[in-house]
Amino acid sequence: MRFLIESYGCQLNMAESDAIETMLIGRGWEKTEDPDKADAVIINTCSVRKTAENRVWGRLGFWSAEKKKHALQLVVTGCMAERLKDELKKEAQFIDAVIGTDEKAEIPDFLSGSPLEQHDSYRFLSSYYKEGEFSSYVPIMNGCNNFCSYCIVPYVRGREVSRPVEEIIEEIGLLEQKGVREITLLGQNVNSYSSQYNGKHVDFPTLLEIILPYLRSIVFVRFESPHPKDFSDHLISVIADNSRIAKHIHLPMQSGSTRILQLMNRKTTRKDFLYLVQKMKDRIPALTLSTDVMTGFPSETEEEYEDTLSAMEEMGCTEAFMYYFNPREGTRAAAMDGQIEESVRIKRLERLIDEQIKRQQAIKEKMLPFTALAIVTGISRDDSDRYLARGEHNDYFSFSSSVAHKPGDLVIIDSDELKGNTFRGRERV
Repeated sequence: MRFLIESYGCQLNMAESDAIETMLIGRGWEKTEDPDKADAVIINTCSVRKTAENRVWGRLGFWSAEKKKHALQLVVTGCMAERLKDELKKEAQFIDAVIGTDEKAEIPDFLSGSPLEQHDSYRFLSSYYKEGEFSSYVPIMNGCNNFCSYCIVPYVRGREVSRPVEEIIEEIGLLEQKGVREITLLGQNVNSYSSQYNGKHVDFPTLLEIILPYLRSIVFVRFESPHPKDFSDHLISVIADNSRIAKHIHLPMQSGSTRILQLMNRKTTRKDFLYLVQKMKDRIPALTLSTDVMTGFPSETEEEYEDTLSAMEEMGCTEAFMYYFNPREGTRAAAMDGQIEESVRIKRLERLIDEQIKRQQAIKEKMLPFTALAIVTGISRDDSDRYLARGEHNDYFSFSSSVAHKPGDLVIIDSDELKGNTFRGRERV
């Protein structure tokens, strides 16, 4: 029996798809990328933006045609399945099962003929490792309690649930056995992690301190996504004092205007956010940052948009995920007064992107020349005589070497050139 998985959306979705893949392979299934050979198709959906849902509706049309050509089981799961369960069942009756976010672990049993079981809360899967990968996601929590006014996540992922410390340690032990080089701890609000271990409360920085002694082959620990309101001094110190925690932090800003942040229900202010950024830079000299930022939130004025541009300049990110406000049905922001025309939202986004591209280019050029530890990802598509590698700061390298390498190898690179977003250099032997 062969299966095919299509995944959309966030890193947690990708991790869950990897876990489902591992479970199916463990039961004797074979993965395929060929629609004509698939006996089962799993579509793992996203609801963060309307465009993600529209893409799934389009794919459902394709799979409806495939089902007429040959027999296959079609499962739709994930956040869109949670949000639009009844609509999917009504409008796409050829779907064999619509499975919400809490029941993803049931998919292998369903495909083997067992009836679906309903669950009242999210269950973590046993392992999210994908065979052969040197980089792995480690989900540590699911859901969100913050209810940002623009965000659908609390409605489709539910309230926060933290994974037991013991399970996280066990997962890391497996990844060490597999020779994994880097892990990314995942959660919708990862630094609000809360659990118990050996009779004591464990928050996120304490969790990092617990898992660090278990790391041997794993050289970089990353995490996404933290919320600024939960970024404690303890967490900053743990990052600063431990070399295995990557000094590249994703810190979502969303807006540089205090009034807009309040409308977003972000529970922070411009002043507090930028104070946190400066505190992190002072305590972690090697720090680089990435962020999320939105333009055109309801009632955003030109002056407040300029506040976002100036905050981005002060933050000085080497990466940014930028987008314009996209109303999501069921969120408070979708019904707010002062909705801004799409053309204005797009125009503001275009300027934001243009300025950020120039900024991150300048920041990276100032870094040259430098030496960095990196993990080989493969051979360059542009030059078969060069390798590609990824470094601690999520920077990418194209490098020459007198030694043959495979993905996952550790290399030290002397870099003296920047081409686009890629550093170029040579391996230090």
